[in-house]
Amino acid sequence: QVQLVESGGGLVQAGGSLTLSCIASGHTFSRYDMGWFRQAPGNEREFVAVINWSGGKTYYADSVKGRFTISRDNAKNTVYLKMNSLKPEDTAVYYCAAEDQVGPYYSLPREYDYWGQGTQVTVSS
Repeated sequence: QVQLVESGGGLVQAGGSLTLSCIASGHTFSRYDMGWFRQAPGNEREFVAVINWSGGKTYYADSVKGRFTISRDNAKNTVYLKMNSLKPEDTAVYYCAAEDQVGPYYSLPREYDYWGQGTQVTVSS
């Protein structure tokens, strides 16, 4: 079992920045690939970014590429999502997720076994 707790959400103006954190406990954090997803009201949960166990590989949704950066600190059992140039359409509940070797379908929520409770990000125009 892996327990995930997100933090860092809040209200920010368009063009601003936020950094989300997700702290893991339970099994060895460094063995897990970690993803960030988001879900806006009335929408399905969508992929934002993923980082592999070592931090050597990252992938992003086209909608956030160049604005968001995913990173991890295995010594602190933490994965981060640095969000710059935020837009109102980035407003959503952001979730982190963990999976042992998520594989090529990393953008699909069903590929992840462990989820946090989510943190709200609201971007005002």
